[in-house]
Amino acid sequence: MSKPLYQAKAELFRTLGHPVRIRVLELLQAGPMPVRDLLAAIDVEASNLSQQLSVLRRAGMVTSSREGSLVVYALSTPDVAALLAVGRRLLGAVLTDRDELLVQLLGGAATPGPMTGAGR
Repeated sequence: MSKPLYQAKAELFRTLGHPVRIRVLELLQAGPMPVRDLLAAIDVEASNLSQQLSVLRRAGMVTSSREGSLVVYALSTPDVAALLAVGRRLLGAVLTDRDELLVQLLGGAATPGPMTGAGR
């Protein structure tokens, strides 16, 4: 019996729940990269990068191939880059809303809300 769609989605988002994995995916948006270049761009131990690449490969988010003695990784589909772009926009919108609220709180700006105004 296959797993429910919501469970598969949760597993996908759990895969994205590690900063090294996100950074790898961001770097691969520019095109395929050998492991040595990924390692040079990300400040982690080789074993940690290898583990995170393995998780991304098992999740189907990246592919790997050999070019001579190099192992090269690439995004498995342009949809991975699109997902990262949506995440960036969502994060920007959420942080913008929080920044505006913080400015209101710190500045003491009174904006009419449901509990303000005459008679309340």
